Amino acid sequence: MSSLLPLEGRVWAVGALCKAIADALEARFNPVAVQGELTGFSRAASGHCYFSLRDAQGQVRCAMFRRAASLLDFEPRDGELVELRGRLGVYEARGELQLVVESMRRAGQGALFEEFLRRKARLEQEGLFDASRKRPLPTMPRAIGLVTSLGAAALHDVVTALRRRVPHIPVLLAPASVQGAQAPAELVQALTRLYALASQPPDGLPPMDVILLVRGGGALEDLWAFNDEALVRCIAASPVPVLCGVGHETDFTLADFAADVRAPTPTAAAELVSAPREVWLGALGLMAERLTDATQRHLDRQQQRLDTALARMGRPSSRIARQQSDLAQQRQRLAHGVLLKSERYRQDLLRLKANLVQKTALRQSNGQDRLARAELRLSLLDPRLVLRRGYAWLRDADGHTVVRAADTRPGQPLHATLAEGEVDLTVSPPRPR
Repeated sequence: MSSLLPLEGRVWAVGALCKAIADALEARFNPVAVQGELTGFSRAASGHCYFSLRDAQGQVRCAMFRRAASLLDFEPRDGELVELRGRLGVYEARGELQLVVESMRRAGQGALFEEFLRRKARLEQEGLFDASRKRPLPTMPRAIGLVTSLGAAALHDVVTALRRRVPHIPVLLAPASVQGAQAPAELVQALTRLYALASQPPDGLPPMDVILLVRGGGALEDLWAFNDEALVRCIAASPVPVLCGVGHETDFTLADFAADVRAPTPTAAAELVSAPREVWLGALGLMAERLTDATQRHLDRQQQRLDTALARMGRPSSRIARQQSDLAQQRQRLAHGVLLKSERYRQDLLRLKANLVQKTALRQSNGQDRLARAELRLSLLDPRLVLRRGYAWLRDADGHTVVRAADTRPGQPLHATLAEGEVDLTVSPPRPR
């Protein structure tokens, strides 16, 4: 005899009951959005994610399948407050309530992201993000400005990279908070200080050619100071190029869009403005070799021209010898004519002889004069003669001859060839008159 009280109505099978509960949940709640704290988060080899969502009053088990998990733009961590959207159901194998998650975002990120998009659209419409206003980074900055927090890991990363690659370039640090309500105003003040130094460098320091604005990665709310409208306008007004390295490679802020160049990380920002010193030394060595080769080729061509001119002139002694031979032949003919001709022609022959001697002497004198003038013109073609008079042959870094002061700029390296030796020069700024 059974001790159980008789039941009235339908008797459910376990599977059917679970199915009925799942149908009721589907009709009553789905789709559902819920907010809570992640706990027990794990990602299986299949790509599916399993975790629980909890708050002070309760907890629900969740599953996020591979397709939805692949769309996540952040890596979920235990203890993180998130908003989930999905469908409630019953995992019939264990009879457990389960939320199948279709999307996940950090709690509060939705409102912030919407504000981010609104600000971006407004500032973009004003032209602050136009590509036409972007300036290239200097190839070799004379000094670098840096804005970040004194306690940020980004400061250590940037300074380490710059010391390793360009220890000779001075860095001017303007510290500022990079997170919190006070951060936007401090960042604007720090940039403004650097702008003043860029316009009027302190005594003993070279001009600042670029400014780095950096901080490490974080959530959208952590980076929110870099979406401040006043900061964006301050970046756009910079007198020198601004390189923004905020967050990780997947993080974007309005400061990135306003800056002249965006770097994926603070370290990458430092590397973009600091080609290693060995690269520049190698380039200078290569330029010196090319300049030497070009100078030698030029001198060889000039020497070849001189050799050609000498060959065309011939030797003066050979020309004199030919003229003497001609004169001897004329004398022989004259003597032969005197013997053969009568006395009537003797005086004519004597006059011809005198005339011949005079013309021969004149021809020889004229020939010597032309030879002397040719030798003088030839000597004037020698570039070393010009250099000995105190002149110098100036060329730029590409080997081009510099003939006008207007073709130079302050700080430009030049190479001068003198009568004896060569020197490297640097163009100085024009002196006030």
